[in-house]
Amino acid sequence: MAPILVVATNRGITRIRGTNYRSPHGIPIDLLDRLLIISTEPYTEREIRQILDIRCEEEDVEMTDDARELLTKIGHETSLRYAIQLITAASICCQRRKATEVSLAARTCMRICMGLKRGVYAVEGRGSAWMMW
Repeated sequence: MAPILVVATNRGITRIRGTNYRSPHGIPIDLLDRLLIISTEPYTEREIRQILDIRCEEEDVEMTDDARELLTKIGHETSLRYAIQLITAASICCQRRKATEVSLAARTCMRICMGLKRGVYAVEGRGSAWMMW
């Protein structure tokens, strides 16, 4: 049996540690020759919508089509992870409002739950107000 090694890197052509040689991803050439490289592509909006539909079904969250479209757009523009996290947050907001299905409350949750890019932007813009010495 051959061992399975999963490597995710985007280092480009760089120096191999401990040597003066350069190679793709900093991986020794003899090892690189034995690897199977599988390129990946980002999800399409249709695929993101299917993943979100499955996740809503698994979490037993009823959601309107408008809210699903909004989450699909968010997942495509930011990240799928953030959109999936918003499903749970929107469900909690929905329960607090005593509603039966999540509507565009996802917008409210998006204001409350920041993604990575929005969080970094907020801290960079008002970082001094957040830092207490």
